[in-house]
Amino acid sequence: MCSARIRLQAVQNALTTIQAGTFVDGADFLLLPDGKRVKISGGPGTSDQHVLLDGKPVCCLCFSGRTAGLTLSGLGTPHEHTASHIQQYPVLEVRAMRASDQGINVLDMWAVIYALFTKYHEQETIPIVLSAYITNAADLRSYILRSGLGRVSPSRDISQEYLFLMRATFWQGAGQAGFHEHGWLPPSDSSRCALSPFPSVQSFTRTPLVIAAHPLRPPKPKQGELLYKRYCPSVGQTLDFTYFDLGSGEGVSAHLEAFHRWQNNERVNKGWNESGSLEKHLKYVKGVMNDPAVLPMMMSWDGDLMGYAEIVWLKENHVATYIPNGPKDWDRGIHALVGEEKYRGSVRAQAWFRSRAINEPRSDNASMIKVSIDAAMHIETIFNFPHRRSVMTCMPRERFFKMDVL
Repeated sequence: MCSARIRLQAVQNALTTIQAGTFVDGADFLLLPDGKRVKISGGPGTSDQHVLLDGKPVCCLCFSGRTAGLTLSGLGTPHEHTASHIQQYPVLEVRAMRASDQGINVLDMWAVIYALFTKYHEQETIPIVLSAYITNAADLRSYILRSGLGRVSPSRDISQEYLFLMRATFWQGAGQAGFHEHGWLPPSDSSRCALSPFPSVQSFTRTPLVIAAHPLRPPKPKQGELLYKRYCPSVGQTLDFTYFDLGSGEGVSAHLEAFHRWQNNERVNKGWNESGSLEKHLKYVKGVMNDPAVLPMMMSWDGDLMGYAEIVWLKENHVATYIPNGPKDWDRGIHALVGEEKYRGSVRAQAWFRSRAINEPRSDNASMIKVSIDAAMHIETIFNFPHRRSVMTCMPRERFFKMDVL
């Protein structure tokens, strides 16, 4: 029981020690995936804040002096008006600033919301009101509601003008696909043609290690395709994931050279046990690329390669057998390594590690288990692979988005 309490306390500490109210230590800007900078001047102690995009004014956020909370389960109960545990947040009025154009386009509105949830990420919701003087206020309201970025309160006591921006849906990517192409999930050739989620239809996998029914998976990306890009305020750099690129066939690609060098590092080999020749590693990578259930990718900080990872569909992976109650249709796991010594350390590890859903390090890999716990994951079980004893750590989807562990 004592060890269980310690693990639970570690999860709680990870969820409650995230800094709030700043973009980067000592800075006041957010770097967007396309390289543009969003700056919010002023603070809660001032009457308003100005939002600038690359130095150009986008809108003004005015503190109205009012607060509002999103009450859901208490509606219709005696606690509807007395639920003191429902957090009340300041209501912000969004006003246009441009003299010649009193409208705000969708991309700029998304950037404003991104900046708000980066600066005030301790808030589960951010209540806003769109000024009637914004010429396209109705379109912006429709965008926020249709995309799932926000909602209105179901309570008759709360003004229906209030839009409650929701942290959990924003970090799931709401307001990006189908609306603009400047988010941290860059569009691929296939996603540009698909404005709706990938459909669900049953497929099947049979390998020497796996027999499983599962949903049909989306097509794999092209070699070298950018998969994810996000500025990490805790580090002050941009993290990106790129699908593995073997190059054109002439010479050794930068990805393969780094992968080969890292796998022959004694520290990395202790966890991966894949040291060997360039030919061995080329064969390994080709095998992973040909596996429809695995997504091999390279990780970088500001474009500088720092590590390698494999994202796997858990239903089609041999670890599925060991997951209590089994994996869900869309659960994913990840195997990763940090190859460059200069990019090791707890702060950087937390920045990319918290995107993991299920991890199964060796039971004697104390440092990786600690990183998992510090990332708000919990120990699900301890089990034996045929080749090693492992600890399974998990990050439930609801915790990941609702508690803003990014």
